[in-house]
Amino acid sequence: MPSSTEPPAAAPRPPRRPAVRYFEIPERQRGAAQAWLERGAGIPGSSPTPAAAVVFVRDGDHGVETYLSYRPGNSPLGTVGFPGGTLEAHDDEPLDWAGPSPAEWARKLGTEGNLGRARRAVVAAVREAFEETGVLLAGADAMSTVESVEGAEWMSSREALAVGDVSLAQVLGRRRLALRSDLLKPLAHWVTSDFAHRRYDIHYFTAVVPDGQVASVLESKGSWGRWVDAAQAVADPAGSWLGDLVGKEDTVGRTIDDLSSPGVQCMLESVAECSSAITFLAKKRAVVARNPVLEVHEGRPLLRLDLT
Repeated sequence: MPSSTEPPAAAPRPPRRPAVRYFEIPERQRGAAQAWLERGAGIPGSSPTPAAAVVFVRDGDHGVETYLSYRPGNSPLGTVGFPGGTLEAHDDEPLDWAGPSPAEWARKLGTEGNLGRARRAVVAAVREAFEETGVLLAGADAMSTVESVEGAEWMSSREALAVGDVSLAQVLGRRRLALRSDLLKPLAHWVTSDFAHRRYDIHYFTAVVPDGQVASVLESKGSWGRWVDAAQAVADPAGSWLGDLVGKEDTVGRTIDDLSSPGVQCMLESVAECSSAITFLAKKRAVVARNPVLEVHEGRPLLRLDLT
């Protein structure tokens, strides 16, 4: 038995992440990947569309949970991913703003030479989160948040945002609300691989749902969205737990590689590693652009991700 003077045993360290990771190519993208390889790997792809998304986290019964959405079709964000979408021209419209300035966000996101891009990314993240989940990161002032966004009137605003009939600035202005940029934390920056027909240059943020608000799917577009235990989602990469949970024709029986982008998988793993939502939010991260590269590895096409 160790004496009381001996130091306590050190807690086991988490396994070291490999410097290079390989990801399977989703079935829906394999044709494009093969065509890209045949015409000569290394040819520049199409210009990626700027986008933004939000990784919401909360403490669950068995670990940290995050909100995931289902996206039918061939979205660069994956069939299952975080609430988000493209930056729009109306994201430049003036609105009441609380929290870090666009200049501060440009520094956080690594876009110091483009304040407009940083501001649009923040506005788009808040807009897409509200549209897809009904969570609104806004308040009457810099110290408050909207307590409830349920009901027909709020759903009508979400539907109008989804079809582009209104801007986030108009939604907030009508209710005399300010965008709370301080409720967002920078998380990651991912660029879709060159071979994809549609590509995104996407900034990910993380946040918690303000007190009193409840996440819900958009009535006209949302067919599935829910809180998911992040550790369970990534526990068995070869299994189909997440796809079976979504329960759609194009998700049942499919692995997480086939459902989600490398970025989504890496962020789910990052959430799963944390003991609480606060730990995940408080973690300091360097926002570095990640761009998985298509290459032939051990005789088959895979996505190579350099994590150094």
